[in-house]
Amino acid sequence: MIVVGLTGGIGSGKSTVSAALAEYGAVIIDADALTRELQQPGTPVFEAMVARFGDEIIAADGSLNRLGLAAIVFPDPELLKELNAIVHPAVGRAIRDRMRAHLHTDSVVVLDVALLIESSRYPVAGVVVVDLPVETAVERLVEFRNMDESDARARIARQATREERLDRADLVIDNSGNLVALRVQLPAAWEWMQGLDPVAGDDPRLVDPLDDSPLDKHLG
Repeated sequence: MIVVGLTGGIGSGKSTVSAALAEYGAVIIDADALTRELQQPGTPVFEAMVARFGDEIIAADGSLNRLGLAAIVFPDPELLKELNAIVHPAVGRAIRDRMRAHLHTDSVVVLDVALLIESSRYPVAGVVVVDLPVETAVERLVEFRNMDESDARARIARQATREERLDRADLVIDNSGNLVALRVQLPAAWEWMQGLDPVAGDDPRLVDPLDDSPLDKHLG
């Protein structure tokens, strides 16, 4: 099993790259999707969040009101830490469980994690960063996700800077252009991934359930 970290700021097009890599045969472990799965009604994570933050985080249909939760925790760093303590250990365990399922195989496992640069405790052989100018990301968030510009800029500011991500990158995919320009870069990226070193079966990062990186991105 080869493990590659895939990251990029909000609005970077990371999910588009992740979906394209799946077409090449990559096994995608999407931290955002796992978080949403673990926050479904009836799960231990959901029940713990409701117990701590109240019924106001429950939407009319019984699901998690992500915007309501974000409104509660984002303004208060201490409340955000409490949320992280509930959610993130469960996500870390789920990621590792899925990684271990591919040990001793030829799989290329891509960890799609928005906040990989901020704090990574996973055994990645290389880091791929989907990059574009901040202003382009803001424009796309406003146009395609109907975000308010100030909200888009605030969410970007809570993540690593563009410079910090590029400094950690082993491979950069430029998504400042159109979809054709993006996809033309993927064959070389896939070839590069396949040449990386596989993870050792006894790597302690496969069994350590602790991961202290924040989950701000997964709230909306």
